[in-house]
Amino acid sequence: MGKYLGIDFGSKRIGVAVSDEEGIIAFPLCVIQNAGLQRVVQELNRIVAERTVSKIVVGLPLNMDGSKGPAAEGVERFAELLKERLGLPVDLWDERLSTKIAERAMIDGGLSRRRRKQSIDEATAHVILQSYLDAHGNAAL
Repeated sequence: MGKYLGIDFGSKRIGVAVSDEEGIIAFPLCVIQNAGLQRVVQELNRIVAERTVSKIVVGLPLNMDGSKGPAAEGVERFAELLKERLGLPVDLWDERLSTKIAERAMIDGGLSRRRRKQSIDEATAHVILQSYLDAHGNAAL
């Protein structure tokens, strides 16, 4: 079946999460520094190859009323670039409140403010991917 890759795209950092082979459980993986789209795509291509990824899920930052703003439009362009360059299906997934959910889970887990700041991007990618997997079951491919 192949694994899913979850992405929380940001202008400075990009959080990355990966699923298990069955597409049931998501795990935080890493943070990529956004030093330009070419470098980001190269790093994601490396991860895709290493992890045998078959689908990418990118968090779509919609406004609370469901409308798209400039950030969502930028993420849509990024998702199209990934489709073209990596040759994999890319789904966009509503990421509203995912950062708050990730932060709350880290607070509840007792992580210090410093550790939360270091981990928030990959934790958010984890929340995005897990919510996608939960909504689609393991038939999302």
